[in-house]
Amino acid sequence: MDLKLLFISALLGIISCSRAQQEGNECIKANALSCGECIQVGAKCGWCTDAEFLKQGEPTSARCDELESLKKRGCTEAKIENPHGSQRILKNTPVTNRKKGAEKLKPEDITQIQPQKLSLQLRSGEPQNIKLKFKRAEDYPIDLYYLMDLSYSMKDDLENVKNLGTSLMKEMSKITSDFRIGFGSFVEKTVMPYISTTPAKLLNPCTGDQNCTSPFSYKNVLKLTSNGQRFNSLVGQQQISGNLDSPEGGFDAIMQVAVCGEHIGWRNVTRLLVFSTDAGFHFAGDGKLGGIVLPNDGRCHLENDMYTMSHYYDYPSIAHLVQKLSENNIQTIFAVTEEFQPVYKELKNLIPKSAVGTLSANSSNVINLIVDAYNSLSSEVILENSKLPEGVTITYQSRCKNGVVNEGENGRKCSNISIGDEVSFNINITAQGCPKQGKTETIKIKPLGFTEEVEITLSFICECECHKHAMKNSPLCHNGNGSFECGACRCNKGRVGRQCECRKDEVSTEDLDKNCRKDNGTDICSNNGECVCGTCECKKRENPEERYSGKYCECDNFNCDRSNNKLCGGHGRCECRVCVCDANYTGSACDCSLDTSTCLASNKQICNGRGICECGTCRCTDPKFQGPTCEICPTCPGVCTEHKECVQCRAFGTGEKKDTCKRDCSYFNLIEVEDRDKLPQPVQAFPLMHCKERDARDCWFYYTYAVNNNTEKEVHVVKTMECPPGPDIIPIVAGVVAGIVLIGLALLLIWKLLMIIHDRREFAKFEKEKMNAKWDTGENPIYKSAVTTVINPKYEGK
Repeated sequence: MDLKLLFISALLGIISCSRAQQEGNECIKANALSCGECIQVGAKCGWCTDAEFLKQGEPTSARCDELESLKKRGCTEAKIENPHGSQRILKNTPVTNRKKGAEKLKPEDITQIQPQKLSLQLRSGEPQNIKLKFKRAEDYPIDLYYLMDLSYSMKDDLENVKNLGTSLMKEMSKITSDFRIGFGSFVEKTVMPYISTTPAKLLNPCTGDQNCTSPFSYKNVLKLTSNGQRFNSLVGQQQISGNLDSPEGGFDAIMQVAVCGEHIGWRNVTRLLVFSTDAGFHFAGDGKLGGIVLPNDGRCHLENDMYTMSHYYDYPSIAHLVQKLSENNIQTIFAVTEEFQPVYKELKNLIPKSAVGTLSANSSNVINLIVDAYNSLSSEVILENSKLPEGVTITYQSRCKNGVVNEGENGRKCSNISIGDEVSFNINITAQGCPKQGKTETIKIKPLGFTEEVEITLSFICECECHKHAMKNSPLCHNGNGSFECGACRCNKGRVGRQCECRKDEVSTEDLDKNCRKDNGTDICSNNGECVCGTCECKKRENPEERYSGKYCECDNFNCDRSNNKLCGGHGRCECRVCVCDANYTGSACDCSLDTSTCLASNKQICNGRGICECGTCRCTDPKFQGPTCEICPTCPGVCTEHKECVQCRAFGTGEKKDTCKRDCSYFNLIEVEDRDKLPQPVQAFPLMHCKERDARDCWFYYTYAVNNNTEKEVHVVKTMECPPGPDIIPIVAGVVAGIVLIGLALLLIWKLLMIIHDRREFAKFEKEKMNAKWDTGENPIYKSAVTTVINPKYEGK
C-alpha cells in the first residue's frame, strides 16, 4: 500500500511539474509567427533573428522563446530582439514652497503635484514605474458655495445664515487670504404632486398667514465673490417656500452647481460645496411621480440664474452626481440635522472627497461645521485616474507621513496631511498586448478635489526594431512571396510554408507528402509532425521544453537515457535521442564521471593503491579492503583493539571513553544479540571480524565488526559480559569489613575520651573536698597507740 501511495505521489509530482513548465513558458505556447507577435506575448519573450537558428523540422514559431532558453539553444544575445519600454518627463515644474503672507500668486501659478506631463512607451507585460510628488501648498485659494434648502422647516436657519458671509470670511482668513463665497437655494420641482393638490397654493405654499415665495427647483442667488457684505445683503432678501412631501429636490441643485461653472464663478482652486438641509432627497426615478421620465442629461440649464428644466428632466442618480462632482473637482460638505445623519453618512460613502457635519436646529454652528469639514477633507489626498485603454492596468503605492506605506486600493491615498507636508506615490502602468492599430492614448491622474492633474501619453511597442529593415517581396521568400524580416519570412496573404513556398490550397497533396516519408516508409513525418508544402513541420509537445526536430521529425530532445531519474544524468543534453555529455562525463546517460578526485584516499593515492577508479567510484581489487577509497580492512590485525573502547562504552556504559562516548563513538551502527550463537558468521558477501575483549574487572565481551555493502560500519555485540564467579563479592566484603573496623575504632576513641573526661572530673572533686576539710586537734579517748616501749632491765645507760 505504501509503495502504491509513493508511486501515485511521484506521478502527481511529475504531472504538476510538467504543467508548471507548460504554464510557465507562455512564449512557445503563443505560436507567434513574427517578431511583433512574439514581443506582445510578455516581457520574458524574445525573438531570435539568426537566419540559421532553426533546426530542420522546427516551425517559425520556435524563434519565440524565453531569453535564457534562446541562449541555451544557441542564439547569441546580439541576435535576440527584446525591446524595453521607456519614459520621458515633458513637464516637471517643482511643487510650490509658499508661506502665508508671502507674495500673492495666481492660482494657476501654484503647483501641488509634480511632474505634470509624461510620455510612456509600453512593452507588453513590462510595467513602467512613475513617481508622483504631492505637497499641500500654504495659503491656497478657496471657493465656497453655500447651497441651502429654503423649504418652510428651514425658516429659523435662514435667519442665522443671513450673517454668514462676513463671519465666515473672517474665520476662513485664518486658513487662506484668497477666499470667495457664493449662495444658492433650492426647494422642489414645480410640478403638482410635489407642491400641492391645488394650483392656488403655487403663489403662497405656506399655511396660515405666513408669507412665502413661490416654489422653485434651484436658484443661483449669488455668484462667488470676495464681498462678504454683499453675501449678507442678498441672503437677507431671501424668503422661505414650501412643498408637499418631505424629501427635497437637492440633487437637481447639486447637478447645476457642478456643471454651470461660468454661472457659479468657479476658479481652478479648492472648490467646496456646502449642502444645508433638514430633509432627505429625491433621486433618479422619483420624477415619474410627476410624469417626468427623461433621465437627467447632466448639462447646465440656468436662465436668469434659475433652473428651467426641472419639469422636463428627472432627478440625477447618485452615480451621475459622483461623476460630475469628480469631473469638476468639487468637494461636498453635507450640513444636515441630527435626524438625517445616517442617510447622509451612507451618501458620503458613495461620494469621494465628501464630509458630513451635524447642523444644529437653527444652523447656529454652521461656521464651525464648515471649518472642521474643510480641515478633514484637505488632510486627505486621494488619486484617481481617467478611463484606461483596453489592456492597460495601473497600480498605486503611497508613501505617506511618518514612513507609512500603503498598497492596493489604499495605495491611492494618504491621510492626516498638514499644510506643507509632502507625500509621494509610486505608480506602475502595464500594458497587455498591443491596442488596435497601436495608436497613442492619453490618461490623466489627479488628486480628488484638486484642479491639478498629471497628463500621461501612452504609446505601445507593437513591432520589433528589425521590422523596420524588412525586405518586402524578398527573393529569400520563394520568389518574393513574402517579406524577409527578423530572420524569417512573413508570408503574403494566401501563402504558407517556412519560405512561403506554397499556396494555402496546395498545402497537402500526395506528391508533396512523399517528401515527408523517411526511407519511403508509410509514416508521414515519423508520426511526429505534419507535411506542409512537402516539408515536415514537427508537432509541439505539451511540455514546451520538449521538442521534435529533424527533416522527418525523427529526432527529439527527451528520449535519451536517464540516470537518477534525470535526462542524461543531468550532465549533458539530449540531441536526436543521444546524450551529448558535458566535459568530464561519459556514458550513454552521461552518468560516468572522469573526475578522479573522489577516489583519492587519505594518503593521496587513487583508491589507496588497492583498487581502480571507475566513473568517480573506487572498485577495490584487494578483497580484504573496502570502502569509498579502499581504506577499510575489517579483517586486518588490530581492528578489535581499535574499536574495543567504543564498543564497551556504547554497549555497557563502561571503559575509558564512557564520558566522551557520544562524541567519539557514533561512527558505527550497534546491534545487540542475546548470546554468541546469534553473532553473524563470516559467510556473507562482505568481510567480518570476530572479537573477544576483556575489561578492567576481567570480564569478557564478544562482538563482530564489519563494513557492509553500503559502506556502513556494523557492530554486533553480545549484550551480557562473561565474568568469573566470586571476585565480584570480594570488593563488597572488603568494603563492609573496612567499614566495621572504622566504626569500632571510632567507638573506642569516643569511649576513651569520655573516660578521660570522667576521671578528671572526679579528681577535681576530690581536691576540692580536701581543701574544704577541717580537722579536730583533741585526742581520742579510746585511742591506743600501736607502739609499745619496752625497757631492757639490763640496760644501764651505757
